[in-house]
Amino acid sequence: MLKPSLVVLGAGYSALQCAKRTRDFYSRILGTTRTADRLDTLASAGIHPRLFDGTPNPRIEKAIATANHLLVSIAPNEKGDPVLNSLKPALVAAPELKWVCYLSTVGVYGDHNGAWVDETSECRPGQPRSIQRLAAERAWQESAQQKGIPLAILRLSGIYGPGRNAFVNIKNGTARRLIKPGQVFNRIHRDDIAAAFVAAANKEADGIFNITDDEPAPPQDVVAYACELAGVEPPPETDFATAELSPMARSFYGENKRVSNAKSKRDLGMTYAYPDFRTALKKMWQEERWG
Repeated sequence: MLKPSLVVLGAGYSALQCAKRTRDFYSRILGTTRTADRLDTLASAGIHPRLFDGTPNPRIEKAIATANHLLVSIAPNEKGDPVLNSLKPALVAAPELKWVCYLSTVGVYGDHNGAWVDETSECRPGQPRSIQRLAAERAWQESAQQKGIPLAILRLSGIYGPGRNAFVNIKNGTARRLIKPGQVFNRIHRDDIAAAFVAAANKEADGIFNITDDEPAPPQDVVAYACELAGVEPPPETDFATAELSPMARSFYGENKRVSNAKSKRDLGMTYAYPDFRTALKKMWQEERWG
């Protein structure tokens, strides 16, 4: 049986790891980036690199025409989804395309006052970026239905991993312990995102899946535990209400929810390697896989 081929639109921090984990599964992987300085990074990972800036591109259309699977990890903007805006006719016409995976965000749920949410919960995004993301999800659902193929939407919580974590913030002097009573966040390690993609691709899964850890936790607890492992004094606690924050940083604290991953475990067979921040940070520190 011939191995399928994959096109990754937006082979960035998470999607590139997904591609790396599936090099034995696919006969050929093509990945796109917006900047020429990342072409060598993709090539060194065994991925055929292409430039794609969200505008019509004959080379990308040609690749899609022969692809079996498609992984999309490009954020929408005020004009909609850049991939569908520029490539929808090619996607709908692609004769070999059997499955699409779209990387989304749990931000589409909006604020639920700390309550648990799952894939059946109401989506009520309040931030423009989350409103755009929900619109993009629905546009992809419409396109997949039009083509008659399954679509897996993986809603990711706060992404971390090598190069993006509390240890890096401690080293850079940017770690903060902001205190907002009752505030929690879910998180997801990049390796678990890749594992979820592998599981979904193997099944050509259809539907929405929350890809997130087991334990929503206050952000200050994560910083404190990382400092404990690193053997340094934690930064002082700062009251969120009076802290100097950028509008973007403050907006993240405007949404409070606990996200369930039960469906991903049940339907995708997910076993999370990093089920909570303590397990993750301890493992990353011991294995020196954080920088």
